[in-house]
Amino acid sequence: MQSSPSTAQPSPDTRQLRRVALSGLLGTAVEFYDFLVYGTVAALVFGDLFFPKADPAVGTIAAFGTFAAGYVARPLGGIVFGHFGDRIGRKSMMLLTMALMGCGSFLIGVLPTYDAIGVWAPVLLVALRVVQGIAIGGEWGGATLMVVEHAERTQSGRRGMWTSFTMLGAPLGSVLSAGMVTLVSTLPDDQFRAWGWRVPFLLSIVLLAVGLFVRLKVAESPLFAQVKREPLEKPPVVEVLRRPKPVLMACGVGIGAFTAQSLLTGFMISYAVDHGYSRSQVLTAVTVASCVALLVLPAASALSDRVGRRPVVLTGAVASAALAFPVLALVDSGSPGLLILALALGHGVAQSTMYGPLGALLTEMFGTRVRYTGASLGYQAATLVGAGFSPLVASSLLASYGGGSTPVSLLLCGGAAVTALTVWRLRETRTNALEHAEPHSVTPTPEGTPR
Repeated sequence: MQSSPSTAQPSPDTRQLRRVALSGLLGTAVEFYDFLVYGTVAALVFGDLFFPKADPAVGTIAAFGTFAAGYVARPLGGIVFGHFGDRIGRKSMMLLTMALMGCGSFLIGVLPTYDAIGVWAPVLLVALRVVQGIAIGGEWGGATLMVVEHAERTQSGRRGMWTSFTMLGAPLGSVLSAGMVTLVSTLPDDQFRAWGWRVPFLLSIVLLAVGLFVRLKVAESPLFAQVKREPLEKPPVVEVLRRPKPVLMACGVGIGAFTAQSLLTGFMISYAVDHGYSRSQVLTAVTVASCVALLVLPAASALSDRVGRRPVVLTGAVASAALAFPVLALVDSGSPGLLILALALGHGVAQSTMYGPLGALLTEMFGTRVRYTGASLGYQAATLVGAGFSPLVASSLLASYGGGSTPVSLLLCGGAAVTALTVWRLRETRTNALEHAEPHSVTPTPEGTPR
């Protein structure tokens, strides 16, 4: 007796897609948790424990390491893991990036401080931060591609919705890291400095075990399996950069989202504290904004499946620019409630609307043989330009112009303008048939053309 359509079991492909989406969510959340814990703890205690001001050489290491490890290493990770992901496979690179991130974070948790081993403490800390940067640089591309390429076989019209699971890893990791650091920071100051700060890093080994368990159960991308027998004549990065327009467009699309993310989360901690808020009030506001993002981001991604990637991203960019001055005015009010509202609007709503469709949009711009390299390079270049330089520029402008919030608002507007202009130049990718895509292209399958 045949099952009715309402009681039919999901196909093996659909069950595998759900498993891949879950692995993308958990894996990306774990990686962002590890990456963001470093930044929060560094702001609290690393200056005294690893970079004492009395040693000029250590100060130089700190200045170089903060920049290089945080952002320059991410595009490098995208290139390295993209190369092997396009040649060997997506799944193996996903496992490797997670293992690198988890082990790097755990080792930070057991690292001796400057008082114990001298200058080797900051040297090793920066080296482990580089490992983290390289790992997260390769993580996003592998996790997102696995979801997109599995969805192509069963639900290609809902690629945005399915990739939102991977994109949710960033706000979920932010919530987990802020919550954990807030919890351990309630310890007495001497205990927090002695051992409490290590707990969030040591927890990484547990999260790593869970993430690897889930990822080991997913199958390799079916689209990659089809083209693996056709090796590229040149390295993927050479193929991609031979015609760099798609990478440049991918970078431009992401700059607004990453500028807003950087200024309204990491940079905002120091900015708001300097304006009279307590650290716990700011961490609470960031956590609430990330929780709002957990709702807005999948909604924006799903909407992009219906109306297109371009209108949704453009709406987010316009909203980010329109809210830039009001958001900073709310922050400058000194009210903890208005601070929460400001970050919820600027980060939770506007930034998430820009960010949500990026997973589907960027992967749809490249062919299967170079998709890992192309999408990763565009995405990580956007993080370097948008998130890497924005806090430095904002701090410099604030120092030069008396501390008013206008420079921060203008930077938010500038990042949103870059995204809006790039989206205006980009043709819609929602209808791209991934299995028929050229090696790297921004030209979609025409609307209505059979795939």
